[in-house]
Amino acid sequence: MSTQEFSIPQLARIATEGDAYLLLEELRWADGVVCPHCGSIAAHYFLKPANGVTRKTRTGRKSERRVWKCKDCRKQFSVLTGTIFHGTRISIRTWLMVVFEMCASKNGVAAREIERKSDLTAKTAWFMTQRIREAMKRDPLAGLLSGTVVSDETYIGGKPKNMHASKRPRWGHTTKENKSAVVSLVSHSTGEVRSTIVPTVTGANLGEVLRDNVTFRDTLLHTDQHRAYLAVGAQMGLGHDTVNHDFGEYVNPTSNASTNHVEGFFSQLKRSVDGTHHHVSVEHLPRYLAEFDYRYSYRQDTDTERMRRLTNQVTGRRLSYRPLVGE
Repeated sequence: MSTQEFSIPQLARIATEGDAYLLLEELRWADGVVCPHCGSIAAHYFLKPANGVTRKTRTGRKSERRVWKCKDCRKQFSVLTGTIFHGTRISIRTWLMVVFEMCASKNGVAAREIERKSDLTAKTAWFMTQRIREAMKRDPLAGLLSGTVVSDETYIGGKPKNMHASKRPRWGHTTKENKSAVVSLVSHSTGEVRSTIVPTVTGANLGEVLRDNVTFRDTLLHTDQHRAYLAVGAQMGLGHDTVNHDFGEYVNPTSNASTNHVEGFFSQLKRSVDGTHHHVSVEHLPRYLAEFDYRYSYRQDTDTERMRRLTNQVTGRRLSYRPLVGE
């Protein structure tokens, strides 16, 4: 199957596991097969199955898994080795369908929906979606944002009145104290968004987020008039324009500053968390933020381009089930 634009009906017509392996190899290795053990490019030969269709395993069962062998390090590998798919017992056809849905669905896809559509158990569907979100995380070596950057914060979590009595906050505590504070930065020029969970919205925490994500020399920061931002902007020497929401101002008439970009992202994020997932625990919230950051940052790409980009990020991001659930 070609790696040109495709859709769910086209993916559903993948006939065999062998075809699914071929498509995944085309998506991951468009510029040549890469050995995950030594990094050699195009120094490999196709080992099994010899007939290109099926092979016998040690137990005598038939397998369509395509295995390569590196001429340099002499080790065997497949397109799954060292990736989020490593060791999976789920068919690659199912994986491709779920990856495409998570890249294409603006509001995200619930694990329960994957369970019904793909005939999986609830635990397996949830584990699959978490591994895909792990691959959606930004590359740690990604460059810093520059130019005009919009920053704002929001709070994600349930309302105290809906909590169990044992988890409900004491009388007099504010709602924000019982939610997770999220700071997001949106680049005007590239449209990229980066979201970070912070313990509290203070000048120290905001300064740390900015230091990790923006260049000071070439950055103009747009925010509201939160006092923490005012202190950070002056302390770090950033160009800083604000908009005053207290006066019903959404675009500063003098500097043209606005936080509309990041507030639009928050609107989509909260609608999706409430409507699709209903509840996101604090422990797993960073992966959900990575998922929504990924789709928003590459919203101008086609669904196929987002899927192809994701399959190039799956290496080195293996996620085991027991550490994931805290066992």
